[in-house]
Amino acid sequence: MSTQYSILFKQEHAHDDAIWTAAWGKSEADGTETIVTGSLDDMVKVWKWSDEKLELQWTLEGHQLGVVSVDISHNGAIAASSSLDAHIRLWDLEAGKQIKSMDAGPVDAWSVAFSPDSKYIATGSHLGKVNIFGVESGKKEYSLDTRGKFILSIAYSPDGKYLASGAIDGIINIFDIATGKLLHTLEGHAMPIRSLTFSPDSQLLVTASDDGYIKIYDVQHANLAGTLSGHGSWVLNVAFSPDNTHFVSSSSDKSVKVWDASSRACINTFFDHQDQVTKIIASLSVVCEVQQQRLKDHLGWRRPRHPHLRLPHVMDDVLYTLLGERIYRAVYSSHGADAGNWGREGSCKCDGLFVFFALAHYSQIKGLLLYFCFYRIY
Repeated sequence: MSTQYSILFKQEHAHDDAIWTAAWGKSEADGTETIVTGSLDDMVKVWKWSDEKLELQWTLEGHQLGVVSVDISHNGAIAASSSLDAHIRLWDLEAGKQIKSMDAGPVDAWSVAFSPDSKYIATGSHLGKVNIFGVESGKKEYSLDTRGKFILSIAYSPDGKYLASGAIDGIINIFDIATGKLLHTLEGHAMPIRSLTFSPDSQLLVTASDDGYIKIYDVQHANLAGTLSGHGSWVLNVAFSPDNTHFVSSSSDKSVKVWDASSRACINTFFDHQDQVTKIIASLSVVCEVQQQRLKDHLGWRRPRHPHLRLPHVMDDVLYTLLGERIYRAVYSSHGADAGNWGREGSCKCDGLFVFFALAHYSQIKGLLLYFCFYRIY
């Protein structure tokens, strides 16, 4: 029987500008499910997901530029957000208030990830270092040096033993958390690593790159276990399902693919909003130009060298154009203690059903219409 998709829920006008990032978490205290979103409107929003409905809980202000990454602690109590203003902010999700603000330094807060014990936050640096901040102290505790280039993606293994980073030059590094030792350097990709994720058992690392490939590595031995193709353009995000049976990928080719983790076969491909590409590009270009000017005013960064890149272009090749037809991320949320990261596309496992989450962008006369869209698989 073929899989069918239907819209489960839609939230219009979720943000005033493009949504770059989101995270889905579950509170250990009361089981409340929370979605946190970050946008180019500088806002972080906290939503409650209950009974197949989404309710806005808090609108969190503080960032001076667009929010590019968010994560939720594994106990579901705290959210972290990073922005183009080079600050990391911690938020109390129950009270809807800022806990701490940390100055990460220029271009040193591109991505954030909580450690499994929720005590630390890792973020990538343009100097090739992974900086580790203490949640309690609000200060940088130590750094892991890849001796490489700008780090675009970071992931902790669920068992807390490893940390993996993906760089703009296609290099992947895996560290031993306990010792801080660099265990493996993987050179399987030829272009930037947009995303990487560990399997729930921490045995495999799945990576996504602008070269259009998904690669699977044996973490312990650093062996290449598989190379998957099928996307027609950059692969922007990958994520495992909590039950370790599937993983999903999203691409700038406007597709989301579901893969069988055992056979490595693509079992589903779906597209969304294919008829809105032209309008989306026009609308997002305006947002990009405004954000670029704000970056220049705030930090003195220059205009991008490449004539076709429309977004703020930090440190030469770090920030690539973000067009509306690109499904920026596809991530499984955990329906238990572990929380997953979400982006423009994602999915979660909920009550035995796979629910796919979409962030769509439509051109309107007075701006962008941005909304959540949940899909149920029958």
